[in-house]
Amino acid sequence: MDPQREAFLARLKQFGEENDRRAVGRTEKMLNITADTGLLFWMLTRAWQPRRILEVGTSNGYSTIWWADALTSSGQELITLENNPAKVALARSNFAQAGVAERIRVIEGDAGAFLHEAEAGSFDLVFLDSERSEYVAWWPDVLRVTTARGLIIVDNALDRAAELEEFVRAAQATPEVRLVLVPIGNGELLLQK
Repeated sequence: MDPQREAFLARLKQFGEENDRRAVGRTEKMLNITADTGLLFWMLTRAWQPRRILEVGTSNGYSTIWWADALTSSGQELITLENNPAKVALARSNFAQAGVAERIRVIEGDAGAFLHEAEAGSFDLVFLDSERSEYVAWWPDVLRVTTARGLIIVDNALDRAAELEEFVRAAQATPEVRLVLVPIGNGELLLQK
């Protein structure tokens, strides 16, 4: 990773942590992934080279920048979904400052609607870092839009495990899916179709 972009990510991470300490409500928080999680995503993306990545939950774009930096081919596509207009504006600004804006397609709107309308098998990698209470309802569409042998990553699998119990049961009941919990950062649940 470019040293200037890495330094920008460090500043953005610090901003997120300071913001979250002051924020009153969940919608005001950035709720960024940890830096070691970002590096894991970067390494996975560099090694695997997924053609299309979907990130559900942009926030201020911290994790998105990790994904975007790892893209090495013009044939790769990164789409990030965010429903909060203020966070969309903040993320766009951060993407421009990090020099990765041209690698990212930002879609503002409801993730459930996007997933429902997306083409089957259209994403090699899907990252869920959004409203955990929606994941069970989204599960059939998340599974449908993920390619065969594709990867689904769910953030907060350790620190918010109780909120994900119903989703994990639904995923475990899906015969074509294998699951593993990676105890890094806030916990990443990896599901392979």
